[in-house]
Amino acid sequence: MLTDTFALKGTICYSISPQELSITPNSYLICSQGKCAGIFPVLPEKYRGIPCKDYKDDLIIPGLTDLHVHAPQYTFRASGMDLELLDWLNTYTFPQEARYEDPEFAKEAYSIFAEDMKKSPNTRACIFGTLHVPATEILMEQLDKTGLKTMVGKVNMDRNGSARLQEESAQTSADATVRWIEDTLNRFENTNPILTPRFTPSCSDELMKKLSEIQKKYHLPMQSHLSENFGEIAWVKELCPNTHFYGEAYSQFDLFGGDCPTIMAHCVHSSDEEIALMKKQGVYIAHCPQSNTNLSSGISPARRYLDEGMQIGLGSDIAGGTSVSILRAMADAIQVSKLYWRLIDSSMKPLTVEEAFYMGTEGGGSFFGKVGNFKDGYEFDAVVLNDSTIPTPLKLSPKNKLERLIYLSDDRNITAKYVAGRKIL
Repeated sequence: MLTDTFALKGTICYSISPQELSITPNSYLICSQGKCAGIFPVLPEKYRGIPCKDYKDDLIIPGLTDLHVHAPQYTFRASGMDLELLDWLNTYTFPQEARYEDPEFAKEAYSIFAEDMKKSPNTRACIFGTLHVPATEILMEQLDKTGLKTMVGKVNMDRNGSARLQEESAQTSADATVRWIEDTLNRFENTNPILTPRFTPSCSDELMKKLSEIQKKYHLPMQSHLSENFGEIAWVKELCPNTHFYGEAYSQFDLFGGDCPTIMAHCVHSSDEEIALMKKQGVYIAHCPQSNTNLSSGISPARRYLDEGMQIGLGSDIAGGTSVSILRAMADAIQVSKLYWRLIDSSMKPLTVEEAFYMGTEGGGSFFGKVGNFKDGYEFDAVVLNDSTIPTPLKLSPKNKLERLIYLSDDRNITAKYVAGRKIL
């Protein structure tokens, strides 16, 4: 018997391309040393006798990746949804995030977030913490225990915050960031640091220069926000008059793709120049359809990004969004793409189920490497889904079942979850 090798049996579903699914009922998915090792209708001779879990008619899909979520905002989901971005930040977000100065509050709040993430269909996530080093390390500790693979950021913000939520200076912010990186870089099995300047309005040029130096020294990836809201874009132009578009506020400091793997959340109103630079630099777009709707930011042109071959995945953007499930984000992405097609640009056809599924699996997962697919050599992240809570007298195809689970599922529909070959749920 092969060491650390096992099989899952069920209906195996994954993306062949952004436009095409592979669906194979009654098949075996092999995991060997934490990696995918093939899909077979019958177990090959060399795998005979390995442990096998038979999930019957359940769907087995690749793990889902949330490319953009704010852990400290989980406490006030579904609050202030009648406000636009900047007013919402000042009214709800900044006052609540200031509370994470208290480690006891952070432990209580983050334990709820970590447990709910573990129960979700997501297996990986890129997560914003707060500017507080102790609280961010508490978040990393709790996430590490879940078995999820995550990147977590200590937020940087030395301007335009609040009396309780702003770092004293660029140097103070940079020093705290280095201390945090040194303390966490090789500390956890499942959780790693990611540089996290909140967004340009919160970070002075001096701080961005220092973060660029830190990035080059430690070779960390980076996450931030881009072109989410008209008011935000106008504000960036005032703060950075030397730039032609929002993305240049990052790229002038070498924090916009290229040698710095980068996620930019939203990209709702990116200009042609900004899009061209994102494409050239391989910047990842975290499409957050629910948040963009709740905060009246607009509709990101996901169809254009996908058709141009850009790197695009999905984000829940808690608490602009209200659900951590990337299955829900798939449904939202399809729905808002219909509005974009109908109301904004009739040449941009709505997203298909196949495309939204790709964005939620390999599209976002690839930021972590070979993740989000069952191709040979990919990390073995798998979610087993059942449709027991959504009965129907109809005889449904696996594709029909998948679409219904995207729109209708909740935690009860998750039979099991595996991350890098380890069963965590």
